[in-house]
Formats: sequence, structure tokens, C-alpha cells
Amino acid sequence: MAAERATRVRKAPAERRAEIISAASRIALEEGLERITLRAVAERLGVRPGLITHYFPAAEELVIAAFQLAASREREQLHAAAGGPLARLAAFVRLVERDGEELSRLWLNAKHLARFTPALAEAVQEQERLDRERLTALIAEGCAAGAFAAEDPEAACVRIFLAVDGFGAYANNPSLIAHEAYAHFVADVAEWALGLRPGTLRALLAGS
Repeated sequence: MAAERATRVRKAPAERRAEIISAASRIALEEGLERITLRAVAERLGVRPGLITHYFPAAEELVIAAFQLAASREREQLHAAAGGPLARLAAFVRLVERDGEELSRLWLNAKHLARFTPALAEAVQEQERLDRERLTALIAEGCAAGAFAAEDPEAACVRIFLAVDGFGAYANNPSLIAHEAYAHFVADVAEWALGLRPGTLRALLAGS
């Protein structure tokens, strides 16, 4: 036992806190925010629950931190593509339509729980604001470059995110709607909102 204690490496507080939040965010994505407990995170990290309590005395604080991390990672992933505005928008739509089920479930989960947790509701609103700012900036860049023809980049952003939310509302269905109108709903709305020729995004997505 003494030898085991001697080989343990004490992590810096900031590193340990980040590790805890990261583990909690994975639980949120895989199982749901309500499955985040101090014991569940401790088991995932192979530590005692008391260590988690030291950093997060209340589970609610950890739930909020986990959601914020997952949402911010999603935002970076959605905007990580290189290239011009149209190519980056296509990459955004591709991730939403093809790989967005896990994150759609997270957002549905967070918005439901936010009804009962004011602090989580504030976190959800803040992450939505950051998402809108990021997409609006991309749209404005595309309009300036002549790639998009939206008169109001912010309005176009809102319309696209409404499509993203509508698309994601079916993430918990046992089987998704087997129709291309559903499969390409976000692309179709984005084309309309940005003044793109119908089929522009679908063509880019088909070639990726």
C-alpha cells in the first residue's frame, strides 16, 4: 500500500478539475446529463468520490460545467473546417446531418432540464448566443465575399439554427425518418436562408 501511494502523481488542481469536467462531459454525451453524479465521475476516473466533491461540492455545478464543455467542443468541431465560407458552411451542415445525433440528444436533454434548473438555463442561453455569434460571423464573411446573398446574416443564422433544432428534435426516435426531405433538411433551409441555388449544398455534401 505504501509503495502504491508513493507511485501516485498528484495532479495540479487546474489539471484535475479539467479532467473531472471532461469525464462528466463524456457521461453527458453518452448517457445524459442526469446520469452525472459524483460517484459516476469518480468511477470513470478511478478515484474516490471525495476527490470529486473537493472540486464540485454540488453535482449541479458539475452538470453545468460538463454541458458547457461539450457545447464548446461541439462549436469548435462544427467550425474547424478550412477553406472559404461555402466550404466551411458545407462542413458545418455535414456534421449536423450525418454525425449530430449525440449532440442533438445533449441539447434536448439540457433544454428539458433547464426548465427546472435556472443556472443551467443561463448556461444554455449563453452557449446558444456563442453559437449564433460564430455562425453569424461565417455568414457575414460569406456575404462580403459574394458566396452568400443573405440580406441579414443574423436572420439567416437564426433560420439555420431553427432548422438544426428541428432536425435534432428526432434524435431520440427509435428510427429516423427515411426520407431525403428529413436527411437534407438543414442543407435545404441553409440554401434558402443564404440565397444559394437549390442543390448547391447537397452537391457539396454528396461529393464529400
